[in-house]
Amino acid sequence: MTTRSRATSASTATVTWAGANARRLARQRLHPDAAGTASPFTSPGGAVAAMLGAHAQVLSAAELSVGLRGDGLTRTDVVTALWTDRTLVKTFGPRGTVHLLPAADLPLWTGALSAVPAGTYPFSKDARMTPEQVEEVVAAIAAALTGAELTIDELSEEVVARTGPWAGDLVMPGFQGMWPRWRQVLHLAGHRGALAYAPNRGRKATYTNPACTPLPGPGALPALIERYLYAYGPATPAHFARWLAAPRPWVAERFAALAASGAIEKVTFADEGTAWVVAGDTVFPDEPVRGVRLLPYFDAFTIASQPREKLFPGAAYERALAGGQAGNFPVLLVDGTVAGVWHQRRSGRRIAVTVEPLEPLPAAGLRALEEQVERVAAVMEGTAELTVGPVTVGPHA
Repeated sequence: MTTRSRATSASTATVTWAGANARRLARQRLHPDAAGTASPFTSPGGAVAAMLGAHAQVLSAAELSVGLRGDGLTRTDVVTALWTDRTLVKTFGPRGTVHLLPAADLPLWTGALSAVPAGTYPFSKDARMTPEQVEEVVAAIAAALTGAELTIDELSEEVVARTGPWAGDLVMPGFQGMWPRWRQVLHLAGHRGALAYAPNRGRKATYTNPACTPLPGPGALPALIERYLYAYGPATPAHFARWLAAPRPWVAERFAALAASGAIEKVTFADEGTAWVVAGDTVFPDEPVRGVRLLPYFDAFTIASQPREKLFPGAAYERALAGGQAGNFPVLLVDGTVAGVWHQRRSGRRIAVTVEPLEPLPAAGLRALEEQVERVAAVMEGTAELTVGPVTVGPHA
């Protein structure tokens, strides 16, 4: 059963956390909607679009995020969509992190991401580039990758040859040494539509030019805000700014413009006070979420849903977050909120899954957990073996 959110005397709807959480989960097919009309996604692209990108720094985690939202989808389906059908693109998405995005939406994404103002410069004075150098490097990346698939070292040679020795100066701290200066704008080239990942060459990542023309920012950014509010609303400008890694005052201006145009409307949301939804999108479930779910590393739902202390209540905030940052642990959801963590170890087709709940699960919860583990195994094309570990109530060594 669903209901339109209750209106106050000021004609502002009131939305509870339980209602918002249930609707977010239903729209991502992580919980059945009350009307029974939202069936699981039948394609990887549909799942990725609903979650607003699948975090793909670890591709296996993205495969699992997508598969758990689908009907019979497996990791092979995701790989096929990415490298064969090309309905997905692996590139730099929100916060400059690697994501899978729908290919059809890439003009919108690049238009919106390239419109975000640059934040505080994180590099030392000696490493910085002028605005003119930034543009020169992005143009060089685009040209070098047109019709080509290059490793990072091959791309570096091309960029330096097309710009100058200054671009190759080893001034950027890397994982095991220093990187050339131009590397600081790698993610920006992705945001401009000039770069995306290509299939690995052995164990080495490669890049190509996706030949994407970004939509104009003034149209793309409002569309992305509305998509975010549809997936994760009600939300505040601060929530969206955190998710996108954009300046809060700038985001607040964008929300104010959308409100003035009538595209979004104000609601009162839980303990957050004023928040926003897409205009007219004020129907939320009456009933809270029930059941058990497993979500992998950096699942979009756990990263984007706010307020975070509601999704990670009590001990879950300490156990399943790293300094308040979501995604560093695969999580167990019980009745829609984080109630533990889990991990897996694969050997051939065998997948050993260990779940560590924060509180003991009842018999029905254990049966539901077994079903979830079987689903994880099906997505990852393996055979699962479940171990329920000791109840954990604090930071885990």
